[in-house]
Amino acid sequence: MALSAPPQGNPVFQMLLPQLEKIVGPDGVIKRKDELLTYECDGLTGYRQRPAVAVLPRTTEQVAAIVRLCHEQKISWVARGAGTGLSGGALPLEHGLLIVTTRMREILSIDLENQRIVVQPGVINNWVTQAVSGAGFYYAPDPSSQIICSIGGNIAENSGGVHCLKYGVTTNHVLGLKLVTPDGDIVEVGGYLPEMPGYDLTGLFVGSEGTLGIATEITLKILKTPESICVVLADFMSLEATAQSVADIIAAGIIPAGMEIMDNFSINAVEDVVATGCYPRDATAILLVELDGLPAEVQANKAKVAAICRQNQARSITTANDAETRFKLWKGRKAAFAAAGKLSPSYFVQDGVVPRTQLVQILQDIEQLSQKYGFPIANVFHAGDGNLHPLILYNHHIPGEWERVEELGGEILKRCVALGGSLSGEHGIGTDKNNFMPAMFNETDLETMAWIRYCFNPDNLANPGKLFPTPRSCGEVANRQPPLRESSLPLF
Repeated sequence: MALSAPPQGNPVFQMLLPQLEKIVGPDGVIKRKDELLTYECDGLTGYRQRPAVAVLPRTTEQVAAIVRLCHEQKISWVARGAGTGLSGGALPLEHGLLIVTTRMREILSIDLENQRIVVQPGVINNWVTQAVSGAGFYYAPDPSSQIICSIGGNIAENSGGVHCLKYGVTTNHVLGLKLVTPDGDIVEVGGYLPEMPGYDLTGLFVGSEGTLGIATEITLKILKTPESICVVLADFMSLEATAQSVADIIAAGIIPAGMEIMDNFSINAVEDVVATGCYPRDATAILLVELDGLPAEVQANKAKVAAICRQNQARSITTANDAETRFKLWKGRKAAFAAAGKLSPSYFVQDGVVPRTQLVQILQDIEQLSQKYGFPIANVFHAGDGNLHPLILYNHHIPGEWERVEELGGEILKRCVALGGSLSGEHGIGTDKNNFMPAMFNETDLETMAWIRYCFNPDNLANPGKLFPTPRSCGEVANRQPPLRESSLPLF
């Protein structure tokens, strides 16, 4: 009986539950403690917290009604999509509401002539391409989790993927948004055209990690499938030589669609799991380069890339133009995070960025930190734009290991910033990195961002405790829960 009782006997939720069930139906409200276990974390499993209640709307109007109730009762809430995020951005609140968009899975319209598609936030990333591929189009942003991650989460974190080097991250493919603001209003920003007058509120919202509202309808740009595509795989006996090849390819004026590096740890993990048969197990690292465009352009760039890799002591070079072989070459890279589970009982993924010219240096720094802390680190990353994904391998059953792994992850991020890079390339800041924000932004920068949040979210009900630093490591009084007065400064 206790499992189905209103959460923790909270009188506010006792009043709220019938209203929530009226909005979405009884099957759309999750309140049993055992069922809420599903939602206690996202892909960053080191942080866990069950919500008081989870609610699953199907329409913009239902989302607005739910948020309006929270606004009236001053209840904090967190939006969640597929739960594949890796920064703790969808970590629930103990006494808060979780708004889950997985039932919002409709593709609302497709306009091939104008290369547009409108979707709900629960639509899976890969479904967008599947919906238009028969007509010769595709959706460019392709995170490694694209077969399970949702567009709403991609919007929140401004996700990238293999093809972000040439085609940009999510924000470069979002034209307009229908939003529910933290007070329950429905607004539209952007539109159907590439350029709209006024402030770029679409660009402001993409990557805001759920702190400014919830996107309920998203207008995306789709692209024509390239006439020719070729994948080049080169293997090396040195990570430094692999990284140097990346810098040299870009310096030669070639902009590949994607350029990825995997080290020996990752190579063997994916071969153990998916058995591509394409990755030499004894290589220190492999470089995957995808070239696309007109046939003559692809042919010329393929020869240039191969020559550059040979100059950097590549042992062997494999090329693939047909779809089946290209898929095999990419299959291991797409499965790298999942395959890492073969290497260790647990692993922690970081997401720093450095300039391409600093790839060799950051790889040396990561190796030094690995030896200092005593944790093996597998490296998989979007080499073309310097977006690192070091996977720190550890055993969560050993007391104190998680805390040391967190410290090591933080040191990697600090090194990235010191080399002129960033705290995140696509996974977002969330709960994991919010206390490192002062390493990259000064007090005025953070205050300016806090004012923006305050304009949309003055009561700090939408995803509080994320993105900005908290008192755990900063002296500021952070994420203050009581509503801010109009005259008060929005603190972090």
